Amino acid sequence: MSELALYNTLTRRKDRFAPLAPGPVRIYSCGPTVYSRQHLGNLRTYLFPDLLNRTLRAFGYDVRHVINITDVGHLTSDADTGDDKMEKAARETKTSAWDIAAKWTAVFRADLAKLNFREPDVWCKATDHIPQQIEMIRTLEAKGFTYRTSDGLYFDVAKDPHYGELARIDLAAQEAQARIEGASEKRNAADFALWKFSRPGEHRQMEWDSPWGRGFPGWHIECSAMSVAYLGQTFDIHTGGADHIPVHHPNEIAQSENALGVRPWVRIWMHTGWLMFDGEKVSKSRGGSILNLDEMVASGFEPLAFRYLALGVHYRQQLTYTDEAMRGAQTALRRLLHHAVEIRGDASSKSAGPEVEAARARFRAALADDLNAPRALAVVWEVVRSDALGGREKWALLCEFDQVLALGLAEAQASAQEVDPEIDALVAERDRARAARNWKRADEIRDALKARGITIVDSPQGSRWTRA
Repeated sequence: MSELALYNTLTRRKDRFAPLAPGPVRIYSCGPTVYSRQHLGNLRTYLFPDLLNRTLRAFGYDVRHVINITDVGHLTSDADTGDDKMEKAARETKTSAWDIAAKWTAVFRADLAKLNFREPDVWCKATDHIPQQIEMIRTLEAKGFTYRTSDGLYFDVAKDPHYGELARIDLAAQEAQARIEGASEKRNAADFALWKFSRPGEHRQMEWDSPWGRGFPGWHIECSAMSVAYLGQTFDIHTGGADHIPVHHPNEIAQSENALGVRPWVRIWMHTGWLMFDGEKVSKSRGGSILNLDEMVASGFEPLAFRYLALGVHYRQQLTYTDEAMRGAQTALRRLLHHAVEIRGDASSKSAGPEVEAARARFRAALADDLNAPRALAVVWEVVRSDALGGREKWALLCEFDQVLALGLAEAQASAQEVDPEIDALVAERDRARAARNWKRADEIRDALKARGITIVDSPQGSRWTRA
């Protein structure tokens, strides 16, 4: 059986996976800041831990998966400056920050459901865990890792000799740059807020009393406190987007390891590559038109076509979104669903024990190699096209593989129609010719398609085509 190896951002290599302790594999995924709609780049980030979760289960592990909802504390700048994103959205929309969080959390979860995302074991909100965050900050303060400025309580990264190892941060270079850019109350450029004070005279919708004054938690402390609350002081895997590598995750590590007195706090760190659109990383700060799932669907694409597109590129690589790429993904998915329906109705069986085991081994080997979904998809197509496997063997394998890929193969309907833009255009032209009683042209198109192995079925509802 293939041995699972996962790329660890901390070590910069593929490490053999083994759980830290008996029981479920414990995974924490950094969740969204719910001040607005999540775009396709955000959604791509969550398709990765879904693949990870499903793969671990396919390899026989139980999984405990936790995702947080950031509904307070994430400022508009990673440098602990600017407004809280939730408060800013509330002012701009003249709406309660709590209502904004509830609305966009519900939309986010609905979007994930359309992508066949497996629900985590725990959804946890930052605002529900203020006492736990305060307690962790108190521990850091007692150990001498904090200092106070006029706007908050900060973590002193100089006190941690291991700070920044995840991102290979050069603190000396950061300090030189900070001196060039100007003075700050922070002792070090990389120091980060644990607790921010409400400004004098400011009315915030989300603020709490604390030992340091009325205010709200910093963005980073939320994830540390919540992950520990649900997964324990050490756990197996922490996931997030590649944009978390330079700041958020190094800060999580620093505050957690020093508060808890453990090292390493998390064994494996895994990160998803960016989604690129028009040559730029998709992000809310990018401005302009940023596609969300509804806008993508309105453009004629199915949600699972986006999942297929994402599976076609390794999770650590950049994924480029174009209409052409989406059309290709949708065509391939519909073709696969069409084959699944045909295979489900094929009761033939062959003495194909070795071939079945070989296909299963190739699929598992692809996943074992750092979740290589493109290779796993290739094995699916090999099974579909195999002459050595009967319908029953193919169907069993497709159902097994789709527990990981979640493309809806087992639920495919008989109406699933393969899509080919060229063939679709010819069939549409034939329909127009028949409506105009141009039987000669209609027959020419039918015969040309028949020569290519395409059969046209006419009905009162229109024409559809299948491959012979």
